[in-house]
Amino acid sequence: MYEPYPVSEPPQQVERARPPRTVLSAVRLMYAGAALEVVSLIVALVTRGRLKSAILNAHPHYTSAQLHTAENFRAGILVIGALIAVGAWLWMAWANGRGRSWARGVSAALFVLGTLGLPIISLRTARVAGTLIVGVVIWLVGLAVIVLIFNTSSGPFYRQAGDGGGTTARLE
Repeated sequence: MYEPYPVSEPPQQVERARPPRTVLSAVRLMYAGAALEVVSLIVALVTRGRLKSAILNAHPHYTSAQLHTAENFRAGILVIGALIAVGAWLWMAWANGRGRSWARGVSAALFVLGTLGLPIISLRTARVAGTLIVGVVIWLVGLAVIVLIFNTSSGPFYRQAGDGGGTTARLE
């Protein structure tokens, strides 16, 4: 009997090592970052009256309709931004917890965006102290995450599969 294709053994399944403590801590902090984003949104919505006052101080010529529109627009932006941020924190927690090598780079890029965005948001938009404080705490959580996932003890966990986090080993 002739076999047209060579028979090969299926790739061996490799048990992925448990993440080191640095990665586990980073993942926990990512979940905390997601929770802090929700807290930030709640603080922003609770202090919406201060936002209205800040908009009025920045634009005293606004009519009540313009003020109402600006207030709702900024509140909408805050809600959308918070939902995106929560999704990003949860996505990165999932990917880093599984050792996806690309997740460290994406986490770093998101941290850079957050670093650039914090002063821009603080200086360009009317913000109250509570949301600014929560924003700084979220940034500090992000900094701790970056330090942990780029720690030397975290590196082997991300490289163990060699293919970006898959679970099959290559036979060489």
